[in-house]
Amino acid sequence: MRLFYSIGIYLTSLILQVLSLFNQKIRLGVSGRKSTFKILSNNISRLDKTIWMHCASLGEFEQGLPVLQELKIKYPSHKIVVSFFSPSGYEVKKNTSNADAVVYLPLDTPKNAKRFIDSIHPDLILFVKYEVWPNIILEAKKRGIKSLLISATFRPSQSYFKWYGHLMRNALFSFEHIFTQDENSKKLIERIGYKSVSVSGDTRFDRVINQLKTDNTVDFIEEFTKNNTTIVFGSSWPADDALFIPFINSTSNDSVKYIIAPHNIKASYVDSITKQLKLKTVCFSNMHGKDLSEYNVFILDTIGYLGKVYSYADVAYVGGAAGNTGLHNILEPAVFGTPIIIGKNHKKFPEAEKLVQLNGVSVVKNSNELNNILSSFIKDEKLRKEQGNINLGFVQDNKGAVKKILTHIKKV
Repeated sequence: MRLFYSIGIYLTSLILQVLSLFNQKIRLGVSGRKSTFKILSNNISRLDKTIWMHCASLGEFEQGLPVLQELKIKYPSHKIVVSFFSPSGYEVKKNTSNADAVVYLPLDTPKNAKRFIDSIHPDLILFVKYEVWPNIILEAKKRGIKSLLISATFRPSQSYFKWYGHLMRNALFSFEHIFTQDENSKKLIERIGYKSVSVSGDTRFDRVINQLKTDNTVDFIEEFTKNNTTIVFGSSWPADDALFIPFINSTSNDSVKYIIAPHNIKASYVDSITKQLKLKTVCFSNMHGKDLSEYNVFILDTIGYLGKVYSYADVAYVGGAAGNTGLHNILEPAVFGTPIIIGKNHKKFPEAEKLVQLNGVSVVKNSNELNNILSSFIKDEKLRKEQGNINLGFVQDNKGAVKKILTHIKKV
């Protein structure tokens, strides 16, 4: 089975080479992987002690970051290596100060697995959430390297629980310990015989709690909002835009400000949003020299600010669930005690399901439902505070995953 898997990876490599000619994202990954071992050789020596964390993409990095930051404090003599599979993670975080080397994970062939482990020679490996690469994990186990899977979630549909999933189960069993986000995930892997598992919860709760300890002031947002009621549409996709742009265009209340932070910040896409808006609109990219307080809509066509911008939101709409792209992080606005609105496709996101049940998150299926709930929130400050407090309380009640993981990591 492992042989067939490895052959499949080699074939995938050839296919990606061809597809990279037509797809920019794939092209970034293919070209970026060519630099992986050079980056490692330039930043990691044979004498260095290292800790390696692998993330599929940006969301998993944010999930693993609070653990990584604590490990940096606890083990200051170790260098930190972070790997990504997706360009959407690597391209954003390739210069992060939280790591000594950031690289693309090479494709999971036996040869790459040996060379990659040789290059990093880690004392500890952390894989975040769900991405497991058999050749690399099995190579680490063969060398006796301590490896953990953190913030893991499992579903019955995954290959680990199928008759054909022998190789993936072997890889899963190669982790020294697995920390799951919930009890159901723990029970699933216990049913296939894995016993070194415990429920830690989701490290993202610790991540967003830490946001409250930082200075969340954003000068240009303060100039724009001027203490007016502010609605933030975060990480929006076209399906989300189709819901909220009609609402923005239908309002004439100058005491309400709108901030749109699109997931896609390409100029052509931002321009398409701007052309649909009837209210006076300014973008981050062209705000200099303008009196921002005169505008009704601010388009945040840049990255790195949204976590702080949510602190200005009286209401937050979090994108991704109106279509099928995947709901973005609702905990970022929740920690500021903000009521949240999301689309209908949120079933695979436990925190969203729970907060919907608790009535801290409102679900809308169409523009009319969004219009009604936004109108209610704008008029009713008490309603906003009630639902916002539910969200903040939920975050506070679920923190502590990082402490559980670090307690297990007694020595590196």
